[in-house]
Amino acid sequence: MTGYQELLALAHDPRISSDISRSPLGAALSAGTGPEPGAEDMRAYGRRPSIIVSDPPEHDRARRQVMRHFGPPHAPDVIPGMEPSIVDLCNRLLDRIKAGGKTRMDVVEDYAYPVPVMVICKILGVPLADEPMLHAWINDMLTGVDLGPDATTEEGQARAAKSRASRDALMHYLADLIEQLQREPGPGLLSELIHDDGPDGPMPAEQALSNALLLLVAGHDSTVNTIANSVMTLLRNPGSYDQVRHRPELLPRAIEEVQRLQAAVQFFPSRSATADIDIAGTVIPKGAAVHLIYAAANRDPNRFSDPNRFDIQRPDNEHFGWGSGIHTCLGGPLARLEVNLAMETFLRRVATPRLVVDPPPYRRSQIFRGPRHLLIDFDHITD
Repeated sequence: MTGYQELLALAHDPRISSDISRSPLGAALSAGTGPEPGAEDMRAYGRRPSIIVSDPPEHDRARRQVMRHFGPPHAPDVIPGMEPSIVDLCNRLLDRIKAGGKTRMDVVEDYAYPVPVMVICKILGVPLADEPMLHAWINDMLTGVDLGPDATTEEGQARAAKSRASRDALMHYLADLIEQLQREPGPGLLSELIHDDGPDGPMPAEQALSNALLLLVAGHDSTVNTIANSVMTLLRNPGSYDQVRHRPELLPRAIEEVQRLQAAVQFFPSRSATADIDIAGTVIPKGAAVHLIYAAANRDPNRFSDPNRFDIQRPDNEHFGWGSGIHTCLGGPLARLEVNLAMETFLRRVATPRLVVDPPPYRRSQIFRGPRHLLIDFDHITD
């Protein structure tokens, strides 16, 4: 589904299930086959349902449990409390580049990637020293999730096998961490979830495991993509970088426009219809898979005038870059803070950046969108 109004209606329609076990994809996984090559890598979500692949009331309970330790009213300081650490890390990353005397950087590896990874590890209570190992696993895991025709090739099958092995290694790591936290509670969201004394009680270990995986992947990929997409979009639109640099109050709106044009998540392949649904003159039959393509709806000319144009001051910019409905990204407020602070620091200190290659090489994924590398040249980095 690609039209804005149709996607909005379906994202809020209780007849659209996000429970992967009810979808054709989930049924095929249970049978040991897949309707789409490479889609078997979604097994991890189906076996241990995380928030993103579950329906009410299970979804609502799990989301309440996570939010008790992630945001207001019970944990109002978790997200804003990360601001000093984010700003400090952004400055240290730029200081390191400046000290090296170079005038070229890879925005992804040198800047966009370290910020959200530090934040999500700190929030979850995952030792930051283990992050390089987690990064390798997550990178291999996501690279192997190929829903396209290349998945049937020998190379695609090799990527899928490596993806499964990396996923299993990551799941074992998180399971061991949760088992340790069950014995000895520690700081962070994971420990708080499994020892929760709130009205919904503690989260079962298997569910804490799947949600930890979900949050780690989001922290490693979606926010990295948004920072890189923001730098790239400002630089490929002449005058935009200097405009936002001289008027930093425009930055939040610029980031929202980037999310409309370059949504970090294009869609999520777990939804299906639980009844016949008549929409836009078409009947979606009960049991059919439903793909809500946020990226296309964000460029619907019936909703956004001149939709392919980057307009920092676009009015009424209610896009789907953070999802919609009950599955709206629960980490959205944290991601907005990270991206705004990272971009604010970058704009203030990096003088006259230029794209080296446009378009850059992209990550291999139909689900996530962002450059694998983003090389820029610049004049200098200010103090």
